[in-house]
Amino acid sequence: DNDAIEFLEQHLKAKNCALLMVTHDRYFLDRVTNRIVELNNAKLYSYEGNYEKFLELKTQREDDERRMQEKAHALYKQELAWMRKGVEARRTKQKARIERFYELEDSLTSTQDDKMEISLQHSRLGKKIIEIDRLKKTFDKQNGTDAKVCINDFTYAVVRDDRIGIVGNNGMGKSTLLNIIAGKMPYDSGSVVLGDTVRIGYYTQDNADLPENMRVIDYVRDKGEYIKAGDGTLISAARMLERFLFSGAQQHSMIGQLSGGEKRRLYLLGVLMADVNVLLLDEPTNDLDIQTLQILEDFIDHFTGPVIAVSHDRYFLDRIAHRIFAFEGDGRVTIYTGNYSDYTEKKQLLEPSEQQAEAQKEKPAKEKTGDTRIRREKIKFTYQEAKEYETIEDDIAVLENKIAQCDTDMAANSTNYGKLNELTKIKDDLEAQLMDKMERWEYLMAKAEEIEKQK
Repeated sequence: DNDAIEFLEQHLKAKNCALLMVTHDRYFLDRVTNRIVELNNAKLYSYEGNYEKFLELKTQREDDERRMQEKAHALYKQELAWMRKGVEARRTKQKARIERFYELEDSLTSTQDDKMEISLQHSRLGKKIIEIDRLKKTFDKQNGTDAKVCINDFTYAVVRDDRIGIVGNNGMGKSTLLNIIAGKMPYDSGSVVLGDTVRIGYYTQDNADLPENMRVIDYVRDKGEYIKAGDGTLISAARMLERFLFSGAQQHSMIGQLSGGEKRRLYLLGVLMADVNVLLLDEPTNDLDIQTLQILEDFIDHFTGPVIAVSHDRYFLDRIAHRIFAFEGDGRVTIYTGNYSDYTEKKQLLEPSEQQAEAQKEKPAKEKTGDTRIRREKIKFTYQEAKEYETIEDDIAVLENKIAQCDTDMAANSTNYGKLNELTKIKDDLEAQLMDKMERWEYLMAKAEEIEKQK
């Protein structure tokens, strides 16, 4: 877990010895290493520096290779034109030139780098997605240990563009929350309600359902021979496999012949190719190489529904998360706005006394007896929701006024590039805040209507 990773980072940085490691943890590489050796297409490339420097030097290398490729393409066009003239090619000099042509053709084919963007069409989502209300989950005593409260009085309504990272030490209940949302585990009290249009894709830590005696291409074709891209075009199963780094030969091999990491990559592709509109990811970064992680991050960027991910990969959470659910012990789950770095910064600012005050403020409501899934408790606002309901329309009006003022300022500074750039960033941020507020307003209004119906 993250505490152990941070301890190990400090320990290895202070240790006076040579160190050779294989890891896909990009922050770990950034903070501990001073040389990166990359294995790519059966070639080794060595770079002086940490992961950040590696990215810079790798980009330079690829730019140099791209320029060489452009020159090779220009030469290939010339040689192709010569080949098409149908000149006598039986003389020694011309034979050598033909051989060079085919060598050049092979080299260009083998070095092509497919950068297809993954933007797929998914089922439409309604306004109601996932509503969690006063959720509680306890594990009974086992082997002499006391009963363990994993989740206590947790409430949250998932909205369309949510990107949620779930963090906390091992054994806190992070995967338990995903299993409850996916309907794979019962809970003690409260409610978890899914909208009628919700179709969940769940990437678990166990890919046991992969059939060992099935070909890779057939496994993906079972999910769909073709899948619709965001622009409406069709992408074949073979093309998707190429994007997920499976060569033509690998696509026709048996799943049982794949390495552990390759199986995880195939399982991930299977989840993403299904017709889903909500993604639950349980430790997706385990056993995935950095290139696959970048493909997954790109997919999440273009995914139109909410994503909820349990992960110890700090780089991944900084890259994709807009909100953090922190499991802090004794069933307490605290919600932080921002990515992982924002969360750690806010957590460090909280003094122990303030943490205690927060815990007191968030004290769970008195439990009610009986099975809440049979006898539904009355719907009502939490204290926090009631306060938010009173002020949210004013908050929206304030944001709309600020955006209007931004438009006025942008018109006045149309020739001042520096100021215009600054105002554009401010406006983008305000519009994102407004979108969040509008989604939240819709949820609160719908809940207020339900409360009114109960009277």
